[in-house]
Amino acid sequence: MSVFRRAIERVDACEAVARIGRVRAVRGLCAVARDLVAPVGALVRIEGGVRMIFGEVIGFDGDDAIVMPLETCEGIAQGAPVVLEERQGSIGVGDGQLGRVVDALGRAIDGGVAIRGLERRAINAQPAGPMERRLIREVLPSGVRCVDCMTPIGRGQRIGIFAGPGVGKSTLLAQLARGAASDVNVIALIGERGREVGEFVHETLGDEALARSVVVASTGDESPVMRVRAAKGACAIAEHFRDRGADVLLIMDSATRFAHAQRQIGLAAGEPPATRGYTPSVFSELSRLLERAGAIGGGSITGMYTILVEGDDMTEPVADAARGVLDGHLVLSRRLAQRGHYPAIDVLDSVSRVASQVVGSEHMEARRVLISLLARYREVEELVRIGAYAKGSDAHADVAIELMASIEGLLTQGMEETCEMEQSVSAMRDIASRAGQMLAQVRGAA
Repeated sequence: MSVFRRAIERVDACEAVARIGRVRAVRGLCAVARDLVAPVGALVRIEGGVRMIFGEVIGFDGDDAIVMPLETCEGIAQGAPVVLEERQGSIGVGDGQLGRVVDALGRAIDGGVAIRGLERRAINAQPAGPMERRLIREVLPSGVRCVDCMTPIGRGQRIGIFAGPGVGKSTLLAQLARGAASDVNVIALIGERGREVGEFVHETLGDEALARSVVVASTGDESPVMRVRAAKGACAIAEHFRDRGADVLLIMDSATRFAHAQRQIGLAAGEPPATRGYTPSVFSELSRLLERAGAIGGGSITGMYTILVEGDDMTEPVADAARGVLDGHLVLSRRLAQRGHYPAIDVLDSVSRVASQVVGSEHMEARRVLISLLARYREVEELVRIGAYAKGSDAHADVAIELMASIEGLLTQGMEETCEMEQSVSAMRDIASRAGQMLAQVRGAA
């Protein structure tokens, strides 16, 4: 036997030993494994207990690996073998997932047959470089009048939906999934209640939209590792379809619960808490997640991410960090929701940073007129409601009051209604034209 052959066998033997460690202790949500050589993010299998348990390496403590189970620590025995399964996290991707609901590992959870013929794709892919991205120049009709008129979305844009609980964000997301002019929808439900997943898929989303969608679900009772994997896995699935030239709409509800899960992982790995208990890794991982959308190659991923604002506080850490990364935001107003104004989008607080690049100058001018009227009406709204406003004291306010019913009719929409963008924009231009004529008459009379 040659010297080289003996050396290769010794290396193989060392690698075989390194692939198997032993549970040394269990601390909170994690198991500590000795003698295991595995990178952060690796998938491992814990054997020898009541049942086989899978986990992910999330950090190290000296020579020991910190493993967070994908389920719970219940059943883990001291000294149990910890076997390396996969050096980097991956998920199955393919056309067979369309119309299906899968978990963070890509397994079907909708009661249907197992999904076959999938290829594996890394869930921790690096975002594309800045010079690899195409300029966003093509509009994505959303089917929602308020969005198409006031905050038009471009293919490859990333936009946040900022909302407190109970103001209709899930219903708006389903309406976007049904009406948007995308080839494929990838919908990530992160940290939702188990009851809400079924309701969203079967009632809110509907069969027609589901047929061209992949739903990735990880409920709030699952491990933080599963919730993070679900969010990253949804990005990997969207990237698969984008690389094949499809225009993908990636909907994530919610990025805030992804941040909460990452905070739990960071704290379990020994990271020090920083802003309001969030660990530094939360903000770096959130930025990487949001940057994975974009127009790259022949396809695009248009990302829409809900951001839960606690107590409607737009300055809370996750909302503040996301707003700095995203290309625009829709703010849902509790005040509008309480008035039955649906969708409850506050157009004065919402913005699309690519609007002027994806729609024409006539659209932008009509939008500017409506924004001006809404802002002027908000200034005198309380006076109007109590009957203290004196007509004729402000020409712009008079026009705003006169046209407010038409503007609200444009900005509101039935939950099952889908609108063509051309018709919506035409209606907006008509209102703007009427406003111009009314102002001209006032100036002529003066």
